Amino acid sequence: MSIGNYGIIGEKMKIANVVGARPNFMKIAPICRALDKVIDSDPSLNMDYLLVHSGQHYDNNMSKIFFDELGISSPDVNLEIGAGTHSEQTAGVMIKFEKFCLETHPDLILVVGDVNSTLACSLVGAKLGIKVAHIESGLRSFDRTMPEEINRIVTDTLSDYLFTSCSDAANNLLKEGIPENKIHFVGNVMIDTLFHSLARARVSSIRKNIGILDEDYALLTLHRPSNVDDPNLFNNIMERLNEISKMIRMIFVMHPRAKKQLERMPVFERIKESKRFLFIDATGYLDFINLMSHSKLVITDSGGVQEETTVLGIPCLTLRENTERPITITEGTNVLIGMDFDRLTKEVKNILSGNFKKHIVPELWDGKASERIALKLSELCR
Repeated sequence: MSIGNYGIIGEKMKIANVVGARPNFMKIAPICRALDKVIDSDPSLNMDYLLVHSGQHYDNNMSKIFFDELGISSPDVNLEIGAGTHSEQTAGVMIKFEKFCLETHPDLILVVGDVNSTLACSLVGAKLGIKVAHIESGLRSFDRTMPEEINRIVTDTLSDYLFTSCSDAANNLLKEGIPENKIHFVGNVMIDTLFHSLARARVSSIRKNIGILDEDYALLTLHRPSNVDDPNLFNNIMERLNEISKMIRMIFVMHPRAKKQLERMPVFERIKESKRFLFIDATGYLDFINLMSHSKLVITDSGGVQEETTVLGIPCLTLRENTERPITITEGTNVLIGMDFDRLTKEVKNILSGNFKKHIVPELWDGKASERIALKLSELCR
């Protein structure tokens, strides 16, 4: 574990902002900016924060580039956990984060999303009697075979401040017995980062660099174990996508997990030879937003992409049996496909013919969620 020169923050309320994996970085960046703004605007405010990186995602494409592009300062602490099973990562974070807490005595632990670091740090906080704030509380897929669902449920149960991104999230929490006074509807911090980054993403040269500047395409991302770890299922998905690529070219931004599996599959070389598929490694955030905002449609199993496409007005077809973000279906551009490949083909045809469902941007997805969170946290110091 490496710890920077964090020092002692006097008598101020100390917040430990925790990140661990790629989706967390987009969520913590606007919160750090909003906290900086609140702290700088009121010299009498007794509040400061440290940024703790668990190291769950640790290579450049999955971590460092996001700190650079999103303007996040270097972490004050890096727990350097690295890869491992769910239990190994969770236990490793708990051991090192507990040591950090005992040394620095934070008053509040702020966690985001639903990764193993989120769960681990919440458990440490609860056991040490430190208040926990959870960003993105109340999201539920109602599928406990998903490790993320377990992380969400346990983290929300342990949290003292539950910041929600949509109206259905509060309903889920209330049904689980969470007191209403702990729940705060603030909006979606992922969208804060999207709005903050759009201008820079627009000038990205990624489409020119990969040779699709003036071509219609569908953007593809897959990373969930349920889709890519089973070679037979993954092969079936790719076979159908290969058929769909005859209607529109496919750009596959490959998560390391998917890439490792795909390169072992015989279908990979055959699809590459068709020239209708373009495979690229995981990109930085700005390049990815550029690719997404210019696509005709997105096929994905990512939760965050469901949200971003809803705000950008890009049709999104989700290869999952459920989603913890149902508002992207009821109000947004998302369609839940599951493994119904015939429906996948049908929906692609609908999109290409201009026959896609109407949609709106959900309430408070306005780019100001982090400001609401920072103001609420500042109230704890007054």
